[in-house]
Amino acid sequence: MKIGGFQKMTVLDYPGKVACTVFLAGCNFRCPFCHNALLVTKQNENEISAEAVIDYLSRRKGLLDGVCITGGEPLLNEDIELLLNPIKQLGYSIKLDTNGSRPQMLRRLVEKGLVDYIAMDIKSCPEDYPVVSGVKGLDFTDIRDSIQYIISCGIDYEFRTTVVKGLHTVDSVTSAAKMIRGAKRYYLQGFKDSGELINTSGLSAHSREAMEEMLLQVRKYVPDAEIRGL
Repeated sequence: MKIGGFQKMTVLDYPGKVACTVFLAGCNFRCPFCHNALLVTKQNENEISAEAVIDYLSRRKGLLDGVCITGGEPLLNEDIELLLNPIKQLGYSIKLDTNGSRPQMLRRLVEKGLVDYIAMDIKSCPEDYPVVSGVKGLDFTDIRDSIQYIISCGIDYEFRTTVVKGLHTVDSVTSAAKMIRGAKRYYLQGFKDSGELINTSGLSAHSREAMEEMLLQVRKYVPDAEIRGL
């Protein structure tokens, strides 16, 4: 397990909580619009020890409520429990970000009581997943399994799609919403160029008007849908 970044406080990443965010390096997707390219390709040189994170959290008890575990794709780390267990022992709530490609690992962590909130990225509609995820021939089965498990497992959750002009249309976003029909919560996130994208060719943000049109269509399938990040 390689920790490539650590944000010591956030009021944005974990709904309703004052939290910190731990960035785990490495990912099995290559989404061209990814804003953390260094983490994805494991080129980040700012490696932080798990011990340093736990030490910080032990000193911030009572000041922080939760910890966000993000990436990269955190569930690629078979030893992730070595980080999650001591965090839970300190009394923190844990939010896990995932691309949904490892449903078996997700289930394992939830069943062990190591996750309190799940945020899964819905990259696009099923037929566009290989392009949007940057993985040719991607098997969609694991993505679908994760969606079904998250909706039914009893843990609080959200789904979210970063909407990018050049990759997403009203039709593709609407199709993605159909795929998670009846979900508790869904966010359409505005695309922003962080300066560290994997591939910037032809990518830009949709207008607010276009995003609002997408939201109208999405709410037919997920009534509690919102736009975030504009």
